[in-house]
Amino acid sequence: MYRHDSALNLPNAMKPSIPLAERMRPKTLEDFVGQGHLVGENAVLSRALAAKNIPSLILWGPPGVGKTTLANIIASELKRPFYALSAVASGVKDVREVIEKASTGGLFTEKPILFIDEIHRFSKAQQDSLLGAVETGKVTLIGATTENPSFEVIAALLSRCQVYTLKSLTERDLLRLLELAQERDSYLKKKNIEIAETAALLRLSGGDARRLLNVFELVVDALPETEGKCTVTDEQTLSIVQQNPVLYDKAGENHYDIVSAFIKSIRGSDPNAAVYWLARMIEGGEDPAFIARRLVILASEDIGNANPTALVVATNAFQAVSLIGYPEARIVLSQAALYLATSPKSNAAYLAIQKAQELVRETGSLAVPLPLRNAPTELMKNLGYGATYEYSHDAPGSFSPQEYLPDSLTGRTLYEPGNNTREREVREQLKKLWGKKYNY
Repeated sequence: MYRHDSALNLPNAMKPSIPLAERMRPKTLEDFVGQGHLVGENAVLSRALAAKNIPSLILWGPPGVGKTTLANIIASELKRPFYALSAVASGVKDVREVIEKASTGGLFTEKPILFIDEIHRFSKAQQDSLLGAVETGKVTLIGATTENPSFEVIAALLSRCQVYTLKSLTERDLLRLLELAQERDSYLKKKNIEIAETAALLRLSGGDARRLLNVFELVVDALPETEGKCTVTDEQTLSIVQQNPVLYDKAGENHYDIVSAFIKSIRGSDPNAAVYWLARMIEGGEDPAFIARRLVILASEDIGNANPTALVVATNAFQAVSLIGYPEARIVLSQAALYLATSPKSNAAYLAIQKAQELVRETGSLAVPLPLRNAPTELMKNLGYGATYEYSHDAPGSFSPQEYLPDSLTGRTLYEPGNNTREREVREQLKKLWGKKYNY
């Protein structure tokens, strides 16, 4: 993301007040590091810029990968007026004022660019206030978001914008940024820096250029020069950064992607991956109750009657973490996640209710068969409500093969037992009870 010579001319002793990440922010597309799929040679945004034809767009990606920088570069390359709002501090009034200002831009003949950082934080009303200006072309909207726009941006606005996904920076990108910082930043060039090890810097960055450069600057400033050289090692990096917890951006975790990996690992019966993704969520500061709720859902959706005890374990885990909280809740969550990951799997309950709901939507409100109806009054009894119902416990084996579905749905199979030990036994039991009726 960042590649720019700061052009600062500072004496050795003077530490610039502007953070390194900001000093290294690039000004042109040629200086931009990373996101080759968007801004590389012949990539989609490169072609659009060359054609001077940028649509309204949403830049979606994790923190520190170049969303704000790219918006600024687009405006600069196109020589268009640039207006910026932060969704955190702006309301509908602010949006309308900026749109009005952009619409009457005086000497500006080019369509202004309106950049909205963290657009996912805008309410529906705030997003609605953008529609007219985007639709009529008064402004070109560039929104930046760390959250999935499918969930956080209203459909009407989303349909008027192109969505471009930015990726976490690769190890190669991050190493290049460290090289450029040493080569181009006026302050760092005055220091004799040797990066002996990079693993800690890369791990702490999390693919975030801003975090990488600011951690690097922090480490360099904290290290003493030995024989005229400042040597960066993994041990020293971790020791220095641990004293500055503010650098840990726990809110930067991709919430939905991590929990998705967690659920899919349990569904896939991989306890090792499950506990790894659990640890990622815990270290990221995730609410233990949120994790436990997902386990309760999974216990029914992905395990169900293959192991009914799974729901008991998950429900108890939810109750336990609600009582005790962190740090001990992590043990309860680990136990529950490992139990579910190693349980036999069945999505039969999930599929059955899906089929049943689809059938109800398809067939509407079919009448309840008379034998199954309640008959609390004499009139209802005279009409035959419940008259021929057979009480199952009075029948041999407590089973009566009467019709329980509406007449037009007789024989319709909605529950297909899963292919696991317990549900195979269930299938055999149903076959004995119902014969060929449900094709078990």
